[in-house]
Amino acid sequence: MRNWLIALLIVGLISLWGCQPSDKKAEVTTETEANTDETEETQELTEQVKVAVAGPFTGTAAAFGEMIERGAKLKAKQINEAGGINGRKLVLTFGDDAGTDKEAKLVATRFATDKEILAVVGHFNSSCSLAGKDIYKANGIVELSPGSTNVSVCEGSDWTFRNLYRDDFQGTFIARYIKNILTKYKSVAVLFDNDDYGRGLRDAFTAEAKNIDLEVVASVAYDRENTDFSTQLTKIKSKKPGVIFISGLYEQAALIVKQARKLGIRSLFFGADGIDSPDFLKNAGISAEGTYLTTPFTFGAGGEEAAKVATAFEAEFGVPPDTWAALTYDAMGMIAEAIEKTYNKDAALAENRKAIRDHLASLDTPEEGYKGITGLTYFDINGDTVNKPAYVKVVIDGKYTTAPKQMPNMDAFE
Repeated sequence: MRNWLIALLIVGLISLWGCQPSDKKAEVTTETEANTDETEETQELTEQVKVAVAGPFTGTAAAFGEMIERGAKLKAKQINEAGGINGRKLVLTFGDDAGTDKEAKLVATRFATDKEILAVVGHFNSSCSLAGKDIYKANGIVELSPGSTNVSVCEGSDWTFRNLYRDDFQGTFIARYIKNILTKYKSVAVLFDNDDYGRGLRDAFTAEAKNIDLEVVASVAYDRENTDFSTQLTKIKSKKPGVIFISGLYEQAALIVKQARKLGIRSLFFGADGIDSPDFLKNAGISAEGTYLTTPFTFGAGGEEAAKVATAFEAEFGVPPDTWAALTYDAMGMIAEAIEKTYNKDAALAENRKAIRDHLASLDTPEEGYKGITGLTYFDINGDTVNKPAYVKVVIDGKYTTAPKQMPNMDAFE
């Protein structure tokens, strides 16, 4: 009996020992396959360069941030699939400024003091770009904004650039469009967000309206935290304006148009690029119908390359791209080109950052400009882009549509 038990024990140990190599082998194979995949990737791009992206990924402007993030990711993916930047992988890091100057300062400080980050694409909100401007300047790192339009964003710093128009241009454009294209409307009321973007755009619009004898019957402020605009709208309703110009962002604009229609206001609404978001259409619903707005870019006017990017974007993310995805896509392309032409792996961080800045500053003529899907981008001495146009959209059947009448030559109405 004892011998039988010993024999049984031996058989059991042999069986256990025999199973172990099989299980271990499976485990090793799984790890090896994963490591092989990583090795194949790193064999193609063994080094990396890092670029930061700053935007409102949470908060009241998060819909803009989502498109900014996707535009940056698509461009980085395409660059890396094409072999990277001189054989180096482009790696992105994202910073959420929540659309506030307080958070923007924290993000800017983190990016500017990171010893691996070469440049920053961002911020979106003008107040955020302004909040970060001195921090980026002090640390010698570029911020290239795909969305900030306040007049003073680039002034006073050699390190801040943007690849779209300024609000003095946009405000002037809107006033002239209403006066010369929407000719049956003789008076306008302005409802503006009381921040750098809203006030700056309001100022440019009202100044030009005065110059061209477009009557402004009211100018009323609101805070971005507002959800009830009945007081402002009641004041405006008594003036019976033909047009109400909303100088603000999409979330508040959606509430404004809905509440205005409930109050019986039948004025035409005209917004600026701050309401150029699919979320305006979703949140405003039928009340958005007939709203006009300006935008720095529309894919309908972007040509073949823009159409290809739009197709790739929708395949990647399941939704069509908007203006801000396109401008971010191009901003990322400009930074990547600057790194490609100037990066020196043996140079100090400060030298490589300055070389990127110098390259962007050198794009100061049409011949030197960057040819992206949003058009030709080149800069003046302040870092502002030169001669990039504005387009007009109108909401028809719940969708943004390129307005049938554009105003490509604004100077014709001077």
